[in-house]
Amino acid sequence: MKKIIIQPLLFMLFILFFSFQFLPLKSQAQTKDSTFKPGGRIWGLVYADYFYKSHADALNRGSYQYSKLAQGISAFQYRRVYLGYDYDITEKFSAHILLAAENDADASTSGVSRGVAGDVLVNNNFAPYIKFANLRWKDIWKGTDLVIGGTLTPAIEIASEPTWAYRSVERTIIDFNKTNPFDYGIKLQGKFDPATQNFGYDVMIGNGTNAVPENDKYKWFYGDLWAKLFNKKLWIDVYSDYNKIGYTNNNLSYPHSRNAWKMTLAYVTVPFTIGAEGFINNNKNDVEGIIVSGTAKDTTVLNAAARGISVYAHGIILKNKLAFFVRYDNFNPDTKYDNTKYVTYAAPAGNVYEPNTKTDFISTGLDFTPVKNVHFEPNIWYVRYSGQQVNLTGSAAHDYDMVWRMTFYFVF
Repeated sequence: MKKIIIQPLLFMLFILFFSFQFLPLKSQAQTKDSTFKPGGRIWGLVYADYFYKSHADALNRGSYQYSKLAQGISAFQYRRVYLGYDYDITEKFSAHILLAAENDADASTSGVSRGVAGDVLVNNNFAPYIKFANLRWKDIWKGTDLVIGGTLTPAIEIASEPTWAYRSVERTIIDFNKTNPFDYGIKLQGKFDPATQNFGYDVMIGNGTNAVPENDKYKWFYGDLWAKLFNKKLWIDVYSDYNKIGYTNNNLSYPHSRNAWKMTLAYVTVPFTIGAEGFINNNKNDVEGIIVSGTAKDTTVLNAAARGISVYAHGIILKNKLAFFVRYDNFNPDTKYDNTKYVTYAAPAGNVYEPNTKTDFISTGLDFTPVKNVHFEPNIWYVRYSGQQVNLTGSAAHDYDMVWRMTFYFVF
């Protein structure tokens, strides 16, 4: 009954909302800036690396960029290539389109030891796709913009990526661990105090499939509230999302949903920034606990609760020339994991995380800027894996992936 009521109600609210917005268009046109001329610009961004994997996890765990790569592999590699176009249609409307190729896969061509599948064709060549294509209606009411189409989600846009500031090295913790950084939908992005811009919000309804076409009837709901205090040096950001999906496992249907909460706290200045970001993700019917007795196996569908915390800092060593960055993440895919009752856990279709392994991530390096918008960033990329099952020893208990990189980054 709720589904029958909610969907038409949302549609009616959108119709009413847009109807009211058209009322003041005549007066807006009368105050139009006669100096405005439509126009746009092409821009681009490239992240590239030379990497060398000095140590590999013996159990090939993880779903990160260098997971499952063999020890000793090295390569020159594009990691992200953007080509974008921004166009101002009028003072009130602007359009944005972005072609992206993001190769988060390993450099092998055999297909045997591939890590995360990147945007590559069957012959492993780079394959650009339409990542963003959106229309922005500026000041749909004072201080608030309406964005329709593919765009960044509230999960990372307002505080997470700006305060971490080194997406060229790695994604933020919540993006690193499978929360949508971009989606196709509709969102309102605004400020409660347009004059001072100390408080604001970002809310969105999206498909939940990034740039891939929708394949179910459920939607993702995103919400974010933020504040910039003490002359915009102290940033506080609170985010939440909710998504309901359905999946079938063992010939039984289980309602599945996820609900994430995240908080970012950062002290931001020009010479130095320090920040922390933590999240919890409550996942209903997300894992299966397995009990083995002799030749019999019993499986129980369970709720899971993921938790992650990230602390980071970056600062200037030589103005406009040299900076440093350092970050540590701790991630537990299921704080409810019970290794006294279950021998192991399984991840059914629709599962968000691999439940049996906790991870620690470390990244640190330098940022050398010979000229504006050109960066050389020598850095290390390290993930430690810890098994959650009882009585593990050796590599099953703890092992790691270690990668040495020279990252090359430029924008134009």
